[in-house]
Amino acid sequence: MTENEPANHEQGLPTKMGKPALRALHAAGYTRLEQLAAASEAELLKLHGMGPKAMGLLHQALEDKGLSFKD
Repeated sequence: MTENEPANHEQGLPTKMGKPALRALHAAGYTRLEQLAAASEAELLKLHGMGPKAMGLLHQALEDKGLSFKD
């Protein structure tokens, strides 16, 4: 594990996300990728620390598991 790859792999969150985005997700109660399928992109973008890069990583990770954000 490198500095850019924290122990979030076990939780299903992308390991290359920035720390502000990870803190925002954890503070909002999101610890597993599957939980994000119940949230809309607009809801997540309102979280302080979430930006286009983090959203792109989440979108790709969800897609890889056959999931997507709530409409």
